[in-house]
Formats: sequence, structure tokens, C-alpha cells
Amino acid sequence: MNAADGAPAPRRIAMADGDDRLPSITATDWVTYADHVVVVNATSEQTIPPAQIEIERGEGLIGRKVNLEVKDVLWSREDAAQPAPKEWEYNASGWTFTEGNLSSPTVTAIYDRPRIEPGHQYILAIAWEGPHCAEGDTPEPARWMGLGEGSELPFDGDVIGQGEMEGHAQSVAEARTLAADAGPDAGLEEEMAGNSADALAAKLKATPPGERQQSEPPPTAACD
Repeated sequence: MNAADGAPAPRRIAMADGDDRLPSITATDWVTYADHVVVVNATSEQTIPPAQIEIERGEGLIGRKVNLEVKDVLWSREDAAQPAPKEWEYNASGWTFTEGNLSSPTVTAIYDRPRIEPGHQYILAIAWEGPHCAEGDTPEPARWMGLGEGSELPFDGDVIGQGEMEGHAQSVAEARTLAADAGPDAGLEEEMAGNSADALAAKLKATPPGERQQSEPPPTAACD
């Protein structure tokens, strides 16, 4: 608590950079690379324990999975690899710990992205990723994935840009201010700040897809 005013102290969040899996900034990116654009509610989360080597070292990452329930499908590709899911588990940023302190880890988030936290609503552009079974590596099952930084939008109160962002509460006024400051770097996220899901759906339906410059790597070995 803040001794001066009795308000809770803001939680400490360690920020990290993340690579975009696929282009995700513009409406053209979304309709070119996504299979579906969905409205989801984050309903619950579970902790993924750190690896034993991290525990022994006294520092590392604690993972997190968030259960997402699909509330609405705003747009779908005609040749989508799979029908839109009704729910799935999202691999989210979790926590980091040092000095062996597993009881009070530091929250982690990725710059310019929601952390995806229970109790909040989001719009996600998602694509189906097939299994990866490279020899010598742990097999990764097929799953739904986002595209990148621009494909995950806060959507509390059915307003784009309002809600959880980087682990903090963001108002629609703050989202609009960030959009105005983006200048030539503005993308779909900035254009849609303060708008409804219907406005986004209309934008996507009116946008023709581009030529795919990047695709999913094929599995390197058969998955049993």
C-alpha cells in the first residue's frame, strides 16, 4: 500500500521484447496471415513451473497458460486451416524470479502487447500452426497462435484499445493518445482505437489479402 494515500502500490513489471511470428500491423497483414479474428474472454490461468535447472540456478522463468473462451468470430478466411475454436489455452508471459525467490516472482510482460489476464476481454487475430517435430527437440503440438505485436487488442467494455495492456489498465483516452502519437508508424491497432468490433469487422471484410511473403515452416519430421 502507498502510505501517503492508502492506494495499492503499482505492481512491478519486467518488460521484455518479443519477435513477431508473422506480419501483424495492418489490416492487410491480418487478412493475409490470420485464419480468424475472434473476441475472447480470458477466464482462468495456470502456472507452469520453472525447469529444475532454473530452480537449482536460483533464477529463471515461471510460465503461464490462460484459458480463452471465444465470444464472437469477427472474420474468417475462406480457406482457413481449421474452424474457429470455441476455446483454447494461450501461452502467455508469466513471471521471472531471482535469488531462488519463487514465492515473490516479478510479473513479466512484452512491450506493446497485452499480457492476456483473466477478467479481461481481447480481440485476437489467430492462425493455426501445425506440429513441429524436429529431431532432437521436444515435439510441439499443433496450436492456435497470434501473429505478432499488432494482432492482440484490448477490448474491455466492447471498446478497442480499452483494457489490459502490458499488465496495466489502459483507458480508451490513453489508447487514442498513443494512436495520435504513432505518426507514420500507426497501424490497424491505432486506427481502430475507440471503435467497436463491428467497425473492425467491416474494415477487414473490405480489405483484400496481399501476397504472403512469409509462411509457416513445415514439420521436419513426422509426429506420432
